[in-house]
Amino acid sequence: MDKQGHKASRTVEVTVLSAENLRLDRKSVKKGTYVIARASPLNSGSTKADFEGGSNPSWNEKLTLDIPFQTRFISLEVKCKTSSGDRVIGTASLPISDILGDYTPENHLHFLSYRLRDSSGGRNGVINVSARVKMPVDSVCPSATKNPSGYGCSSSWQQPALGVPVGHQQNYYSGVVTGVPVWS
Repeated sequence: MDKQGHKASRTVEVTVLSAENLRLDRKSVKKGTYVIARASPLNSGSTKADFEGGSNPSWNEKLTLDIPFQTRFISLEVKCKTSSGDRVIGTASLPISDILGDYTPENHLHFLSYRLRDSSGGRNGVINVSARVKMPVDSVCPSATKNPSGYGCSSSWQQPALGVPVGHQQNYYSGVVTGVPVWS
């Protein structure tokens, strides 16, 4: 919390979906791959190991991280369990700007794929994730803070419009315009 009592971080939900073409020592990975999503050394989450997918593992696991506002990337590290210990297959960085941009509302689900790089910087497969910045319940539904159960919204509450406000003119539609300007 900051001095005004506001939360100094936001919650990001990363669902680690799958990976493709993973190799370890130039051979296809057989089994035991997992992913660590890390926002900071003290803030991370891990999937369970996939023992069936080989070099194309699938996890479909949701990891929730509290991200300080100054955080710019979430590190995605794919590892493999081997007889000599866990080894890094590859890493990728998920820029926060990919899931929270100028024209993207919070809570919007993004499906993203990133190239994995091994320890020498070489290409080593692709990781597929979905991610969203989760809105606090009280900003989505103001009545949830008054409702002890935390469920439901008052029927008089309306979701705010997303977009750019349009000037109010007497005989014309006044509302919100959505879209991205195109310059020629």
